[in-house]
Amino acid sequence: MAEIKTKPTAADVGEFIDAFADTEQKRLDALQLLQFMQEVTGHTAKVWGSSIIGFGSYHYTSERSRQEGDWPLVGFSPRKAAISLYVYSGAPGQEELLAGLGKFKMGKGCIYIKKLADVNQEVLKQLIETTIVFLEDKYGKAAI
Repeated sequence: MAEIKTKPTAADVGEFIDAFADTEQKRLDALQLLQFMQEVTGHTAKVWGSSIIGFGSYHYTSERSRQEGDWPLVGFSPRKAAISLYVYSGAPGQEELLAGLGKFKMGKGCIYIKKLADVNQEVLKQLIETTIVFLEDKYGKAAI
């Protein structure tokens, strides 16, 4: 089985944002998301792998394979095409929350936004909080 490449690193989060965000607006949005997510989660940000800023963690075992590992509870990445928000878990009530989030596109488990101003931050906060509760109930609390 292949080893998971996305793990917490010792990289400096601020330096990562400066190097990875390709526009000034994306850099400013990333810095605002960094502060916002730290306040909402109570976790210090870490760079995971080469492109994700994650907050907290949980240890999972896949229900479809034998794969297991650690993953951030929530996170984001200021990618070139859009800012990827890793805040959706499918927890009860989250579909209804998405209706009030604002302008976004949805991937498998990822929300894509062009800029932070496009989303309702109170709804984003609720998505983050419900995801953390859901994942910690399902997998337990981890210490990273």
